[in-house]
Amino acid sequence: MTETSPRAPVRYLADGEWHRLHPASPLLRGGLVFIAVVGFVLANLRERLVEVFLLLFSPGEAGDRFDRPGGWSGDWGDDPIGGIVVNGLIGWALAGLLVIIVLVIGGFHLAWRMHTFRVTHEALEVRSGILFRSHRSARLDRIQGINLNRPLFARLFGTAKLDVSVAGQSGNVDLSYLGSAQADRLRADLLRLASGARRAAAPDVEVAGDAAATEGASGVPVAGVAEPPRGTLAARAGGLVGRRVDEFLAPELDPSIAPPESVVRIPLARVIASALLGGSMIWFVVLVAIITTGIVSGAPWVLFTFVPAVIGLVSYLWSRITKSLRYSIAGTSDGVRIGSGLLSTANQTIPPGRVHAIEATQWLLWRPFGWWSMRVNVAGQSLSANGEGAQRTLVLPVGTADDVRRVVGLFVPDADESLGDLLAAGLTGTGAGTGFTPAPRRAAWIRPFSWRRIGLAAHRGLALMRRGWLVRSVVLVPLARMQSVAIAAGPVRRALGVASLRIHTVMGPVTAEVPALDRAEADAAFEALAAESVARALRDHSDRWGEAADAR
Repeated sequence: MTETSPRAPVRYLADGEWHRLHPASPLLRGGLVFIAVVGFVLANLRERLVEVFLLLFSPGEAGDRFDRPGGWSGDWGDDPIGGIVVNGLIGWALAGLLVIIVLVIGGFHLAWRMHTFRVTHEALEVRSGILFRSHRSARLDRIQGINLNRPLFARLFGTAKLDVSVAGQSGNVDLSYLGSAQADRLRADLLRLASGARRAAAPDVEVAGDAAATEGASGVPVAGVAEPPRGTLAARAGGLVGRRVDEFLAPELDPSIAPPESVVRIPLARVIASALLGGSMIWFVVLVAIITTGIVSGAPWVLFTFVPAVIGLVSYLWSRITKSLRYSIAGTSDGVRIGSGLLSTANQTIPPGRVHAIEATQWLLWRPFGWWSMRVNVAGQSLSANGEGAQRTLVLPVGTADDVRRVVGLFVPDADESLGDLLAAGLTGTGAGTGFTPAPRRAAWIRPFSWRRIGLAAHRGLALMRRGWLVRSVVLVPLARMQSVAIAAGPVRRALGVASLRIHTVMGPVTAEVPALDRAEADAAFEALAAESVARALRDHSDRWGEAADAR
């Protein structure tokens, strides 16, 4: 019977003490790039290296070739490796290469030792740098989300990347990498402290042997490394492989944390079909038609011009499909948790009170299937963010109207049946009689196709806006999160007696705007929204959800 490895407790990292990252962090952050560069150089110099190898093991024949005109010296006159061989500098070259490797490894190790973090009751602090030191501090009450990413190669080491999103541009704090179980535990502790809860931390939990923490040589704890388990080498290797397989097969959302009835899951067929019916597919068809026409007409330059664009589009479609696989979203006691990914996985937690706007959109080709996509505005995730940041604003890649209502219920916990009816009218309704204030008929002069869709409604601290014909859109804005409200009317709108109304939130992919309303109705909505937003903001304490739980 195979001996199993002992279980060790996951160290409590929110103790105010300084901790180091996982020892594999240098390899995962920069070591792979160094190895890739070395491999690229060796691949391009393989022929010369083979000749050098033959030279070293056939000195007599090589000496004859050096003496003959056009021999080694003639072929290698301007070649760096040839110059080293010709001048007898092989030993010095190998010594120099060894020194470079030692310096690189030493630099990575020193950078790891100098990169420490600690969690107090007020902030997450990170110190890093060798020559130029930096010390960052992120307030816990300003946390907008916590993202736990497990890239494929990092999962092989049992590690994860913890990214803490904080309000403000470039305010995110990155901990790359921690032990997988250690990252889960630290996320829970950060959310507990950010909630304002006074409840004590959970006791140390037991995990498999490679997920605990031990002390480094200088006494600074290392996150995510345990004492070697006992047993034979084969037993330890088998236990390690078994744990990695379990991690790969485990659901991204823990069923014990997320209630199954609130989880939205997307079928694989819908993921693929929605990507193929997306707007990028139109560009793909156009580019293929241009390339085909160019080949038939004898214009080969078209290949060099448009083929790279086709490759980029295919890569985008593949990335979109893979990032939507194993997608799930659920409500937890510490906010909405979203997971996705197949080989490389991502898990995001958005705490309560952090969402400033929610938008559901429906592309024209999705309309026959009733599919919708949803994005949110969260502080710290701006529209100009990188691809990873933009992906975090996508809370539902593709879903039905029922899925949209379920996701809205996660972000608006006090939603009732009347909000569901109003949301249904916002998704597919037009004109008056749906609970929305519609645009007047004269708005057709500036919105000839979508004027019937335009509308504004308010419901229990929420503003709902619908618009769009080619791309249908319905936006929900919690008035407690509203920054300001504005109405605008240029010369054409003034002549038509209409005005646009816009609610300003934090930067993001969602724009909360009604293109055209009757001017009198726009003025009345402006006054009502401005007054209610102040009242709602004074009564809102959802951003400190833990204090309310303690009070109960």
